[in-house]
Amino acid sequence: MKHTLTLAAAAAALALTAGAAQAQDTGDAARGEVVAKKCMACHTFEDGGANKVGPNLHGVMQRGVAKLDGYKFSDGLVEASQKQAEWTEAQLMDYLDDPTGWMRATTGDAKARSKMTFKLTDEQQRRDVIAYLQSLGG
Repeated sequence: MKHTLTLAAAAAALALTAGAAQAQDTGDAARGEVVAKKCMACHTFEDGGANKVGPNLHGVMQRGVAKLDGYKFSDGLVEASQKQAEWTEAQLMDYLDDPTGWMRATTGDAKARSKMTFKLTDEQQRRDVIAYLQSLGG
């Protein structure tokens, strides 16, 4: 009986751990909208919104890398767009974690620099922001 209880407790703990890990694997658009408030100093998110220091991010997941009429992207990001034309979740996860590092890895140019200096290092927050960006459509 004691052995059965121990096994049941271990199985329950494992299920809870797996559930928590699975919850971290997906992003939540509502949480992402809250996290994206950090980005509002440089970006807008509404359809037709103005470009600021950074481009308007409405539809960014659909329009591709370094693509938005009226915004001057860095030479490095334009070069990166020739090798990585579309934003995938994985690419955006890496970019948001370290924009310049992503750009250097993508272009192969050790001197490439991103205009974006902000790093969103929390993995779950990046997943949430990506879910929010995906929800904005294009």
